[in-house]
Amino acid sequence: MATAVPPPPQFAYRSNTGFQVATGPPEVKNVEGFVSPEDDVRTFVYSPDGRFLALLLPSQVRIHCTSTHRQVLVLPRPGVLEIAFSPNGNYVSTFERFVKTADAETNPHKNLVLWDVSTGAEINAFTQKQQQRWNVEWTRDESYYAKLVTNEIQFFSKQDFTRVCSRLKMEGVSHFGLSSGQRAIVAVFVPEKKGQPASVKLYDVLGNFAAPLAQKSFFRADSCVFHWNKLGTAVLVFTHTDVDATGKSYYGETNLYYLAIAGTFDARVELNKPGPIHDVSWNPNSKEFVVVYGTMPAQITLFDHRASPLYSFGEAPRNVCQFNAHGRLLLVGGFGNLAGDIDIWDRKNFKKLVTINAPNTSVCEWAPDGRYVMTATVYKRLKVDNGVKLWHHTGVCVDKRDVKELHQVAWRPAPADLYPEPRSLSPPPQSTLPAVPVVTKPAGVYRPPGARGMASAEGSAPPGANFVRQRDQRVPGLSGEKKGKKKRNGEQGGQNQNQNQQQQQQQRSANGVAAPTTTSNGNGTPTTGTPTGVTTTGTTTSGGAPGGAYAQDLLKKHKNISKKLKAIEDIKQKIARGEKVELTQLKKMEGEQGVKKELEGLEGEMRRLGMR
Repeated sequence: MATAVPPPPQFAYRSNTGFQVATGPPEVKNVEGFVSPEDDVRTFVYSPDGRFLALLLPSQVRIHCTSTHRQVLVLPRPGVLEIAFSPNGNYVSTFERFVKTADAETNPHKNLVLWDVSTGAEINAFTQKQQQRWNVEWTRDESYYAKLVTNEIQFFSKQDFTRVCSRLKMEGVSHFGLSSGQRAIVAVFVPEKKGQPASVKLYDVLGNFAAPLAQKSFFRADSCVFHWNKLGTAVLVFTHTDVDATGKSYYGETNLYYLAIAGTFDARVELNKPGPIHDVSWNPNSKEFVVVYGTMPAQITLFDHRASPLYSFGEAPRNVCQFNAHGRLLLVGGFGNLAGDIDIWDRKNFKKLVTINAPNTSVCEWAPDGRYVMTATVYKRLKVDNGVKLWHHTGVCVDKRDVKELHQVAWRPAPADLYPEPRSLSPPPQSTLPAVPVVTKPAGVYRPPGARGMASAEGSAPPGANFVRQRDQRVPGLSGEKKGKKKRNGEQGGQNQNQNQQQQQQQRSANGVAAPTTTSNGNGTPTTGTPTGVTTTGTTTSGGAPGGAYAQDLLKKHKNISKKLKAIEDIKQKIARGEKVELTQLKKMEGEQGVKKELEGLEGEMRRLGMR
């Protein structure tokens, strides 16, 4: 019996021209049967299981079935700012801006509303003043949801979603997170305050909250982000401070801690390079995770389930890491103020498959099938070059869509079992994009601008090579000869002019430049000539002294190139001291070899001309 072929992945995007849904590789095309709304789509969200697509319009929220593209629910709620689905897509939350009404004491504005997708009924509503972390947290099976209020976390059961079934009271709690596994575990964070350390505690939602399953205390933590593994058996606590007490970073201090729900192990993840933590990603197998950390170029390291380093991927200017759906391939990219390079690694044999250059990327996501990567540049990040590119994991760009003003793009999620892991990596597909010709410049010996077009020692002179500029035959930097004022006594004038010539000769000797000879024309008036064996051409002199505009160009270029090398050396010293450097400085450092070659060619030309 033949194995059923899974459907191609889908993605959606919105721009200034409207909203569009398309199928992903191998054949990229717009989805037939989907009718884009005429109103402006402010944002869109897929349910985590990929069954539904919610569109936020100015006057309502529409929910569509992604398989039939049929509209299943309309919520007539104008002014909605945020929408979010529960893990299984059975419930949806909407958030509106809080408005203080006249009767706020007795009838406050309930701007956070939970809805049943199947019936459209409102199951509960709350007052939520802050937009940050506005939504409730759901357990994986949607049997409970929780909400944070002052000094406590309230839990609501599926038996009655309108009443609080249990409370976890904790002084100073500022953040919590529910696990993504089958067992309902809640992680609670209390920040550092008045000399007391910050803490993270894990509790069983079905327990009585008398004692935590695991806990960890630490200093230098004002906020945190919880990263649960897929099974929900361990959590990484990514902490951050607003101010770095050591003064090493303007952006605060970051740390990473590991806690297991069994309570048998917890540790701080030891990182061997100073600097901020840029990103963390769990492998879908829940047994290992990758951390990108340290000053640029950042260190990329794989850790096991005991927070011990397994493998180092080296250093590179990267700040993002993502595993694909099967955990076989690892994406490590550098975006934001970095160059936009993406490395694809094979986790099985720790081999780097390819490096993709995607400059100005603001969105980078694996496709649900684990074979393709989407990169996009959105209008909020950059006003030009907006569009979407789809890459095969071997580095082949299989599709490119240029969009004038791209505001949002996302893959449609899919269940893990829809795309089973292949036994071997797929070969690179044939790109449908036209080939771009690569223009290569012919390599040759470096010639300064002043020498280009002149005769070459290796071949015949090109046309115009025998042309010599005669605009200025004086040595650059030296003052011209002063013309003596006409004197009634010609002999006195000749003596003054001889004194001027002697002073100029002394100045030339001090500068290491051959001095012109002075002779008499028989009537007491001196004439200036050149030393024996020296021919003045306006460019160089065979006696070893440079002259003319050409020599001036060589000296200026030598000075500028020396400044470049000194700047590169300063950048290296900053990196060695652990200081942050800009992207332009990293690019300047990469061109060090080219600058050195240019300097060698220039010095060779100067030696050939006898210049010091």
